[in-house]
Amino acid sequence: MTRSLASLLSAALLATALAAPGALALEGDASAPIQVEADRLDLDDRAGTAVYQGDVRIQQGSMQLTGDRVEIQRNDAGQLTTATATGQRAYLEQKPSPDQPLVRAWGRTVIYHVAERRIELVDQAELHQGGDTFDGGYLEYFLDRRVVQARSDAQGVGESQRVRMTLEPEQQDGP
Repeated sequence: MTRSLASLLSAALLATALAAPGALALEGDASAPIQVEADRLDLDDRAGTAVYQGDVRIQQGSMQLTGDRVEIQRNDAGQLTTATATGQRAYLEQKPSPDQPLVRAWGRTVIYHVAERRIELVDQAELHQGGDTFDGGYLEYFLDRRVVQARSDAQGVGESQRVRMTLEPEQQDGP
């Protein structure tokens, strides 16, 4: 497969994946251009995978995903199922809706489950939304429901990482 065809297929795979209904929260995100930077791409169209390596940066609208390695997987219908970023400090950022604060998430592994709008953070997991922060060995966050589940340990994580959280109090109006 020629380099330009592989690039075209990769861009098409990523565009289909990220622009899938419900994949992005803000209305303008799905129509925003997708920008990808990486040192290497391995595309397997039959398997439905695209693997980017080397300081990977993916952005579309309010969504950013970075890591040393990012693997995009799609199902038989061509829809994105997961985007998995790994590295010393993989990162995902997204604005769930115009009236909600930005969600910023880190971990050695960051897995975004598109259909469920669910983020898994594994090993040195950290999640920030507004003034609220959560840390631990494993965090799971449901974007639409604003539900966080945290554990001190996770499969494949060497040592336990205590769950910590800081919750900002609701602002009260008036006296």
